[in-house]
Amino acid sequence: MTLQNTPRPEWLTFDCYGTLIQWDEGLKAVAADILRGKDEHAVDVERLIEVYDRHEHRLEQIPPHRSFRELSTQGLQLALEELGLTSDPQDSQQLASAIPRMPPFSEVIATLAQLKAMGFKLCIVSNTDDDIIAGNVAQLGGHIDRVITAQQAGAYKPDPRLFDYAHQQLGVTREQVVHICASPTLDHTAARDMHFRCVWIDRGTGRQLLPDYRPDAILNTLDQVVPLFKSLGW
Repeated sequence: MTLQNTPRPEWLTFDCYGTLIQWDEGLKAVAADILRGKDEHAVDVERLIEVYDRHEHRLEQIPPHRSFRELSTQGLQLALEELGLTSDPQDSQQLASAIPRMPPFSEVIATLAQLKAMGFKLCIVSNTDDDIIAGNVAQLGGHIDRVITAQQAGAYKPDPRLFDYAHQQLGVTREQVVHICASPTLDHTAARDMHFRCVWIDRGTGRQLLPDYRPDAILNTLDQVVPLFKSLGW
């Protein structure tokens, strides 16, 4: 797929964590803190994150809808238990309090400012709760126009209901937005199934493309979006 010869979007939608906010870096730091508090720990950080992600993403797809705070708590508890580690309420509190403090990538604020200057409206579409993401949005220089969360929509990516809700709230069709994201599993799945335009920010984390989908553009950092869009006449 390509963005060539497609109409200029009015809105750009963004995945937050991993695209704008340093999710992997922040998650590794809080996982390391949690493991340091376990006397019996013999598990590395990457292994804890892998097992936590598996449980948390599975729980997101099980009805009824529950808050991200609740699911992350349960996912972390299940991960620690699976790895033979004790689970303490303080663990989930550490995770929940760390997420809002995770900072943006170095190029993000300046890039958002450039995109605003180019006339685009900017919206975050994220698998989280309003109160959690508020701390991250506050670090983005005031450039974000709307924030749509799983809490508002009652659904988590890749469920189309979250994107349908976002597009409805923005007053646009799927053809009138470009989505910019970091997660093949969550965002690319939705883009593939719903047929909206998608730019992948591949920051070299090792995440792999889906076998049956390729995004409209693949970039390494968010600031590369600006010259791409200018080359398209946007």
